Amino acid sequence: MTFWIVISLITLATATLLSLVLLRGRDSGEPAAAYDLQVYRQQLRDVDKDLARGVLQAADAERIRTEISRRILSADAQVQAAASGHTQPRTLTSAAAIALIGLVCGGTYLLYANLGAPGYNDLGLQLRIDAAAERAATRPTQAEAEADAPERPARVVEPGYATLVDQLRDTASKRVDDAQGQALLAQHEANLGNFAAAAKAKANYIRIMSGDVEARDFGELAELQIMAAGGYVSPEAEDALRTTLTLDRFDGGARYYWGLMMAQIGRPDVAYEVWSETLAMGPEGAPWVAAISAQIEDIAYRAGVEYTPITPGSVPAPGRAPAAPAAGPSAEDIAVAEDMSAEDRQQMIRGMVEGLSDRLATTGGTPQEWARLIGALTVLNQTERAQAIYAEAQEVFAEVPEALATITAAAKQAGLSQ
Repeated sequence: MTFWIVISLITLATATLLSLVLLRGRDSGEPAAAYDLQVYRQQLRDVDKDLARGVLQAADAERIRTEISRRILSADAQVQAAASGHTQPRTLTSAAAIALIGLVCGGTYLLYANLGAPGYNDLGLQLRIDAAAERAATRPTQAEAEADAPERPARVVEPGYATLVDQLRDTASKRVDDAQGQALLAQHEANLGNFAAAAKAKANYIRIMSGDVEARDFGELAELQIMAAGGYVSPEAEDALRTTLTLDRFDGGARYYWGLMMAQIGRPDVAYEVWSETLAMGPEGAPWVAAISAQIEDIAYRAGVEYTPITPGSVPAPGRAPAAPAAGPSAEDIAVAEDMSAEDRQQMIRGMVEGLSDRLATTGGTPQEWARLIGALTVLNQTERAQAIYAEAQEVFAEVPEALATITAAAKQAGLSQ
C-alpha cells in the first residue's frame, strides 16, 4: 500500500505542475502589445523634444510621427483584442488542465498495469524459500530438458572410430546385462558428445551392478545427464547427485553440481555455502575448483554476501580414505568386443585412451581417472607415455596425499614404480 501512495503522490504532483504551466499560459498578464504601446508613445514625446532642440527638421518630424502613430494604432488594436477575450478561453484552458491531470495519472496506471508487476509484494526470506521449493518441484524433467537443449556440433574423431562405436552399440544392445559393455558404451558415447546416450548406458551399468557401485558412478551419471541437458540440473540428476553425496559427501564434482542446482532453483544462499566450502577443500587444480571460482562471486552477490576470495585447498576435507586404484581396460573390457578383429579392438582401446587423455589435459579429472589412464597406456605398451602421465599426475595432486596414494597404487600395479 505504501508503494501505491508514494507513486500516486509523485504522479499527481507531476500532472499538477504540467497543468499550472497550461493555466499560466492564459493568465500571463498584459499582452506584449501593451509594452510596445508604451514605447511608441515615448518615441512621440522624444520626436517633439528633438524638433524643439533643432535636431530634426519639421518635415522629418512629421514623417516620423506618422509612422509611430500607425504603429500605435496597430498595438492598441492588439491590446483591445486581448481585453475583449479573443485570446485563450478560460473555460477551455481549465478543462484542458483537468484532462491533462487525468491523462497523466490514468496513463501511468495503465502502463504499470501492463508493464509492471502490480500486486507483487516484497518477498521475505520464508516466501523466497517457499518459491524456490515450488520451482524445484515443478521444474522440467530430464527428458524435457534434453528435448529443449541446443544441438551440439559433432566432435571430430579419428577415422574409423565412429564405426567402431557403432559396433560397440550393436554388441551392447545384444548383451543388455553385460555391465562392462554398458560401461564401455557410456564412455565412448561421451567421447563422441552423445551425452544422453552415455547417461542411458551409465544408468544401465548401475542397474546391472545392483548396488555394487561407488559414489563416483552416480556422480558420473549425474554429470552426463547435466551435460545432456545443456547444463541444467534435472530432478533425475538431482537424485543421482544426492546418492553420490550420501556415499561420499566430499565428492567435489557432485558438490559443484549441487550448488549449481541450488542457484538454478533460486537458492543462491545455499549455493554459496556449498561452493565456498568445496572451494576451500580444493584440491587446487581440480576441474570443479575452476568452475566454482568463475561463478562464486556472482553467487555471493545474489546471496547478499560480501565475497572474500577463498584459497583452494586451504581447508582439507577430513576423513577421506584413499580410493581404490582404477585399472585401465581389462580383459573383460576387451572381451565385450570379441566379435571384432584384433586390430579393431586395439583401435577401440586407443580411441578410449585418447579421449580420456584429451579430457584430462583440457578439463582435468579425478585421481581415479588419472590412474585409469596410466593403466590403459601400460596395456597399450606405451610405457614412456604412461611414465610421463604419472609424473604429471604427481604434480597435479602434489598437495593431496589421498589422491597421490591412488595414483601411486596405479603406477605400482602398472610396473612404473616400486
